[in-house]
Order: sequence, then C-alpha cells, then structure tokens
Amino acid sequence: MKRLLAAAMVAASLFLAGCASTPPDSKAIQAAAAASSSSAAPVYPSGRLTPLVPGSQEWSGHSVVTLAPPVDMWDRIRRGFKMPDLDSDLVRDREQWYATRPDYIQRMTERSSKYIFHIVEELERRGMPTELALLPYIESAFNPQAVSSARATGMWQFMPATGNDYDLKQNLFRDDRRDVVASTRAALDYLQRLYTMFGDWQLALAAYNWGEGNVGRAIARNQKAGLPTGYADLKMPDETRYYVPKLQAVKNIVANPQQFGVDLPFIANHPYFQTVELTRDLDVELAAKLADVRIEDFRALNPAAHKPVLLAASGTPILLPWDNAAVFKRNFEAYNQGQYASWTAWTVPSTMTVADAAQRAGMSEADLRAMNNIPPRMLIKSGSTLIVPRTARVKEDVAAVVAETGHLSFEPEIVTRRTVVKAGRNDSVTSIANRYKLSPARVAQWNDVAAGHRFKRGFQVVVYLPVRAAAAENVGSGAKHAVVTSKRGGGVARAAVAPVSTRAVARSTTASSKKAVTSPRGGSPSKKKR
Repeated sequence: MKRLLAAAMVAASLFLAGCASTPPDSKAIQAAAAASSSSAAPVYPSGRLTPLVPGSQEWSGHSVVTLAPPVDMWDRIRRGFKMPDLDSDLVRDREQWYATRPDYIQRMTERSSKYIFHIVEELERRGMPTELALLPYIESAFNPQAVSSARATGMWQFMPATGNDYDLKQNLFRDDRRDVVASTRAALDYLQRLYTMFGDWQLALAAYNWGEGNVGRAIARNQKAGLPTGYADLKMPDETRYYVPKLQAVKNIVANPQQFGVDLPFIANHPYFQTVELTRDLDVELAAKLADVRIEDFRALNPAAHKPVLLAASGTPILLPWDNAAVFKRNFEAYNQGQYASWTAWTVPSTMTVADAAQRAGMSEADLRAMNNIPPRMLIKSGSTLIVPRTARVKEDVAAVVAETGHLSFEPEIVTRRTVVKAGRNDSVTSIANRYKLSPARVAQWNDVAAGHRFKRGFQVVVYLPVRAAAAENVGSGAKHAVVTSKRGGGVARAAVAPVSTRAVARSTTASSKKAVTSPRGGSPSKKKR
C-alpha cells in the first residue's frame, strides 16, 4: 500500500512541476523513485508553485493551444486557410469587381448560410483547405438550382457525365447534382483526386474548371518548350485564367472584409440542417407543412427532388432546418389526415399516346404533359414511368427498382398523308407495299382488296405515307408520268392534304371495309386537340 501511495505522489509531483516555475528537486525525484520499490516514506516537491509568465525562461519553448471556438463561420474558415496565395493584377481586378457590388455579395453570402457549415465540416474532416468552401461562390453563387449553358448543374456545377462518374443519381425523380450533401461529397472527392494528380491546388482548381486532360496537355506543352508549369504560366481559356483569381479575391475579402468595405453577414458556427430518413412516400408540400417550414425553404435544402413526391425507396434522406427536424418527426407520427402521398409512379405497359395515357391515369392530357414534361407530337414508349395521381386503392409505396431506374422515353408520333398513286403494269398489293415500305395487309385493307390482288394499269391506289416520305418520293411504278395526288384530285403530289395519324387511319379502316378510307381535311378530332 505504501508503495502505491509513493508512486502516486511521484506522478502528482511531476504533473505539478510541469505547471510551476520551480523545477523539482532531482534528489527528491530519485528518492521518490526509490520509494516506489521500497518502503521509504513519500517525498513532496520543495518550493512554492507559481504560474508560468509569458516571456519568462520557463515559458519559452512551450506552445499554447487556444480553447476558444471560432466566433462564426468566417472565423472558422480563416483558421483553415492552407493554399498558397496568388498575387496578380487579375486578383486585384476581381477584388475590385466584388467590392463594388455589396448587394451581390450580400445575396451570395446569405444564400450560403444554409450550406457552408456542412461544407467546412467535410473539408476539415478530410484535412483539405477551407478556401475550397468558397468555391461555390465562383461556380454558382451558392445556388443549388443553377444551370450553365453547357448543362453543368448545381452548387458545384457538375456536368452530366462527371456526375455519373462520381455516383450522382440523375433519374426521373431526382438529380443529385443539385443535392447539397451528395454534390459536396462528389466535389470534394473530385478535387482530392485532382490534387493527387497535379500536386498543386491551383492546378487542381484549373482542372476542375477546364478538365484534367486540358491542364495535363498544357503542362506537357510548357515542359516541352522548357517553360514553367505553374498555374500562371499555362496558356488557358479566359474563364480558367480568371478562375483562381476569382477564388483568391473572395478569399482576400473574407480574410479582411474591412479593407474592402464589405460587411459579411453573421453565419453561426453551428449546423444549419439535420438529415431525416423517410419511411413513407411523401408529398413535398406535406413534408414542408409537417416540418413547419416554408415550401421555398424546404426546396432550398432539398433541391435535387424535382417531382412533387419524395420516394422513401430512394434511400435519400431529406434535409430540414436544425430545430425543425424534431418538429417534423413529431408531426409525422401524429399525422392522421389521409394518405402521405397524393402522387405515385406508373409504368406504361405499351407505347401509347399522351391522350390514352392521361385517360388511363385519370387526369387531363394537359396536366399529364405538365407534370411529366412531355413534349408535343410524341408517343410515350413502353416501360416509361409517369407521375400520376395516387388513388385510395393504391396501398403500396413506389418500389425501389422504379425509384432507382424510372425513366421516361418518347418516340415521334408518325403523321401520314392519304396519297393516291397510279398503278403501273403488273403492280400488285405486294409490289406497292414493298415500294413504300408498308405492310401488304394495310395496303389491301386501304383499297378493300385481297392481299394477293393485282391492280390494273392506271388504277388509283390509296396509301398512307409519312409526311416527309410523301413529300420526298416521286411515286409510281417507275412509269415516267406517275404522279401523287390528293383525294380531292387537284394536281400534283404536293397538293395540301391534312396530316392524320396512323392510329386515326387504323380506326377508320376497321369501321369500313367496303371502300377506300378517306379522312376529312384537318385530321381526326383527337388529333386537333394535340
């Protein structure tokens, strides 16, 4: 027992000695050490303990870590600056540009307040420079809905192919290039890869903007010419030449806003949002209501969802303001006012018109087109997925396979003209059908003859040709004077005849097998609606 007590006293004396200006007596230490292996009495350090004084001999050589947390996000970002500074006329030009637009800076920084804590957390976790948290100011002004002329999308401006390379889902229900968490993960993965490739953050940023292949070739050209290969030394497009100077200018303003007369809004050093897992399909508007947030704020945190319904099977959580996450969970569990989702996904069983699909879905054609962004004069292909109203009979949520692979495909609606051609010598149903790439059964049906029928020379054969084909063909059996005429008989092939769809023709032919089918000028009523 005495030995344990002696050892404890030695440890305590050494700890206290590290905080005192009076060094421990070496003889006392030796005696205490001996006491740990014998029954000697414990020894206490001699002298009075005093605090260390900055500037004293005992103080030198010691570093003190501050315990005060960052005041706000700007302070936190400044503490993580690691990239070498770029000093050039382009930087000063961009500093002036930003400093003379305080309203623009105010809008950007206020918009970023929802996202920047998460980005800085991820950068610090990876040991990356916190300057990169400012990059979305350059890319998109921190707008997750931003789309460039080249189709780059989201806060970090991912192109479709690059988004696929970094596992950003782009399907019928969502585009993760807009997702706050997913796109940040992908952007930092990409930037880390580029830094590993070039060993220089400025070159990595140039590659992020211009592409690693272009930067690599620019470096190779300079190496071949015996020139330096730094960022400022490479020949590059103006957009890339200004890219790093823009980031440097924003960094300089954040580092010293007073110098530029800029007032940065306060952004708390605290998470803005929490993630909440969905257990049921849920309307976007209902989700915002249950969370007690404005629909605009909900969409700002969940910009990847571009349909009115959120699918639980997607496995993607929703983001909610920090305090509202608990509100949402409580209200979701207590909700008893009907179904959670008023929309669902329907897989089209066969290729059909928009009008037919709308009738099957129980909604108007205009609403179906608007909800699913269906262009005019298109058929919906078999296997496509449509967003349609969810009736009370539908008990199951959308399946995972549909949530992951749902797609919408179209094919052009074929518009035909009723055309009359003169049969040549030895022309038959089959020869006419082959000439115009038609079905012999259709040609026979249109002319109310048998499939093996042979036409008399000069007989006016009715065919329905695609509009382009009818305009381009010099029809006939090869006879020099063969012409295309409309039903109204007036002259040459290009006489105006109203287009009708092949489906309208098929419906008409089944109604009458006694005479050649004719179609009134202007097409069928259903066609007029479309």
